[in-house]
Amino acid sequence: MELQSLGCNPGELTGWHYIPDNLDSSPALVVVLHGCTQTASDYDYGSGWSALAKDFGFAVLFPEQSRQNNPNLCFNWFYDGDIERDQGEVLSIREMIGTMVSNHGIDPKRIFVTGLSAGGAMANAMLVVYPEVFAGGAIIAGLPYGAASTIPQAFDRMRGHALPSGRSLQEKLRTASPHTGPWPLVSVWHGTEDKTVDKANAQAIVSQWSEVHGVGKRPNQTNYLDGLEHSVWTDGSGRDVIELYCVTGLGHGTPLDATSGYGQAAPHMLDVGISSTEHIARGWGLTPSFARKAKSPSIGTRGPDRARPADKGGIQNIIEDALRTAGLMR
Repeated sequence: MELQSLGCNPGELTGWHYIPDNLDSSPALVVVLHGCTQTASDYDYGSGWSALAKDFGFAVLFPEQSRQNNPNLCFNWFYDGDIERDQGEVLSIREMIGTMVSNHGIDPKRIFVTGLSAGGAMANAMLVVYPEVFAGGAIIAGLPYGAASTIPQAFDRMRGHALPSGRSLQEKLRTASPHTGPWPLVSVWHGTEDKTVDKANAQAIVSQWSEVHGVGKRPNQTNYLDGLEHSVWTDGSGRDVIELYCVTGLGHGTPLDATSGYGQAAPHMLDVGISSTEHIARGWGLTPSFARKAKSPSIGTRGPDRARPADKGGIQNIIEDALRTAGLMR
């Protein structure tokens, strides 16, 4: 359902939301940000967030980019005016969250954000500039905050070239907000075979968050299971504050397990037998286990029968073709 009252909307985004009939009395909220060439409905269909919310009683918010802002529907994670606190797209998303809190009694201590690719980079931006809003976030095939300020820089960083140093990224995080309280938990997901956003970006995100969480370069523990490498950084109080999932053989996309009932394979929604949606929700305490409460039909923000987009050769080729047409890239 479309979010009718967006508040201040300088980023000129659209908002969609899903509220299950069994909404908890003081529910959690998950903010879900789609990737390039996707819509909110596309990403919900592939990831299964609304289906999970229906089973477990939490709310979901789906901000959506427009072609007027970006011809490839990418959130503009590489423009300073859209990622600085109280400006542009990040402010629009923050205002949508405020509307959801007011309209649905959201528990302000249980607000989370996740996203894929450009949506993952924007999810990281939301965590950095509004750390007081979020309990945690999950960044899938994303990039560190402040890594790029122009389109050419964005492509370089996506390829893993000339990424800023860890110290520089940490400084960008520290100065992005006046925050002095607890920092959100950070979950980073990346495929070992991602040819669109190099896996060096995953390590850069971990480095960016390590200083404020007071953890070292090496994880406290690393586990391996069924092609999934899971590393965890624990702070001085014994709390797991950063985690990194490296999925063996995964290309550019959100890992899912269609047999779970949450999500369906689609372009950049990759059925590899691992449901990142379930793992993330469980890590946030939104679900008690990986078992479903009840069998539910596929749910989308605008309905399950919306047509799926065709894969035309990869996000990067699509973006580059559009930039060449506009004369922004050779």
